[in-house]
Order: sequence, then C-alpha cells, then structure tokens
Amino acid sequence: MITLANIQTRLAEAILRSELSQTEIAKRLGVNPSQISCYVHGKKLPALDTFANLCAILDVDSKDILGS
Repeated sequence: MITLANIQTRLAEAILRSELSQTEIAKRLGVNPSQISCYVHGKKLPALDTFANLCAILDVDSKDILGS
C-alpha cells in the first residue's frame, strides 16, 4: 500500500542523496530554499508540476518516489 508518509520519505531520501545542495535545488526549481527543507522534513509535498521538475533535477524516476 502506498502512503503519503512513504512518498514523503522517498522524496526526502532522493533530495539528500543528490549531490546538490538544497539551495541549488531551490534555485533550479525557482522556489525558496525553505520549500526544499519542508520537503526534506516531511512538512509539505510539492505541487505536481514542481514534483515533476524536481524528479528531473534529481535524475530520479517519479515512479521510484511514488512507489508505483
């Protein structure tokens, strides 16, 4: 079963595994670095378009994050 907590955990792990700083990720996405911190700490999930762009920046398949 896919849960929101699983998605948040996988997304946070992908961000932390990347060789990019949270500031660099934010710059590439065009968002405030605090947004990336919220994703890492499970406080928020990105909008779908932001999620798609984030996956591209992190070079991860969205299916790996979503567990499908």
